[in-house]
Amino acid sequence: GGSQRGGEQGGFIQQDIVLGGKLGAARRVSEQDRRQAEAEREEQLLRVQNAVAMAYYQSLAAQETVTVRETLLKLAQDALTTARQLFNVGQADEPDVLQTEVEAGQQEVALVSAQQRQQMLWRSLGAVIGQPTLPFGNLAGNLEDLPDVDMQRWLDNILQNSPAVKIANLSFARAQAELDRAKREPIPDLQLRAGVQQNRELLESTGRPIGLQGFAEVGVRIPIFNRNQGNVQAARANIERSDLEQQRVQLLLRERSSSVFQSYLTAKAAIDRYRNQMIPQAEKAYKLYLNRYNNMAAAYPQVLIAQRTLFQLQTDYIASLENLWVSSVALKGFLLTDGLEAPTPPTEVDRPVRETNLPTGSSMTQGR
Repeated sequence: GGSQRGGEQGGFIQQDIVLGGKLGAARRVSEQDRRQAEAEREEQLLRVQNAVAMAYYQSLAAQETVTVRETLLKLAQDALTTARQLFNVGQADEPDVLQTEVEAGQQEVALVSAQQRQQMLWRSLGAVIGQPTLPFGNLAGNLEDLPDVDMQRWLDNILQNSPAVKIANLSFARAQAELDRAKREPIPDLQLRAGVQQNRELLESTGRPIGLQGFAEVGVRIPIFNRNQGNVQAARANIERSDLEQQRVQLLLRERSSSVFQSYLTAKAAIDRYRNQMIPQAEKAYKLYLNRYNNMAAAYPQVLIAQRTLFQLQTDYIASLENLWVSSVALKGFLLTDGLEAPTPPTEVDRPVRETNLPTGSSMTQGR
C-alpha cells in the first residue's frame, strides 16, 4: 500500500508454448534412444544364445572324448593282457610287458583328465543356461553332422545385420537428431500470462478503490548472446565421431571375421583328412602291427608307435570337430559370444560399440 491506501493483490496463470519444433526434435532423440536400447537387448540375447550353443558343443566334444578315451583304454588293457600271455609262454620279453603297462597307465590318466574336463564344461553349460546345479548327464547330438559355411554370404550377413553395426548406425542417427535439437534450442518460446488482481489504489475523482482488474500478457525471451553455440558444435563433433565409428565397426568385424573363418577352414580341412585318410590308415596300421606282433613277426615298439598315433589322431579329430562348431556358432551369431558379460546400459551418454568378444584360444582348442 501507499499514502493513498494503494496496493495490489491477485494471481495469474502462465503457459509457455514451445516453438520451433523443439518438442518434436526431443522426441526424435528419445526415439533413437529407444531403438538403441532394443538393439542392445537383441545383442545381449544373441550373446546368451551363442554362449549356450558353444557350451553345448564343447560339452558334447568332451563327452565324445571320454568315449574315445574309454575305448582306447580298453585297447591298451587288451594289449597288456596279450603281452602278459606272450610273456608267460616265452614269446615276449619283460621290457615289452613293462612298456605295455606304462601305455595302459597313460591311457588311464588321459581318461581321468578327459572326465574332469567333461565335468568342468558341464558346469559351465549349467551356468550359461541359468541352472548351475544341472544334474550331470549325457548330451544328444552328432558332432560329425557338420554345418556348411558360405564365407561370403556369412560375411555379408555380419556386416549388414550385426547388432554392432545396428548400434553404430543408430548412434549416428541419434547424433544427427541431437544436432537438430541443439540448433532449435535458441528459438524463443511464446510466453502467455493472464490473471486478475484487486487494486486498492484510490481514484482521485471518486476516492474509491479501483477494484478488480484483469490482465493478459504475451512475450518472448530473445537469446541475443546465447545461441547454444557450444552444444551445436559438440553435436557436430559427435556426428563426425559417430560416422567414423561406423567405419571402425565395419573394419573391426572384417578383421575379427577373418580369424574365425580361418579357424573354421583349418578345422574343416583337418577333419576331412582325419576322417577320410589318416584315421583309417592309422587303424589299419595298428591292426597289422598287432597281428604281426602276435605272430612274432614284428617288434612291440612298432605296435606302440602305431597305437600312440591312432590315439592321438582320434583325440585330434574330436578337437577339430569342436573347433569347427565353435567357429561356426561365432560366425552365425555375429561374433557375439560372452553371454554372461553385463550388457552395456543404453542410457550411457557415450555409446561406444562394444568390442566383439571372440572365443579365446582356450575355448577354441580341445584339451589334450
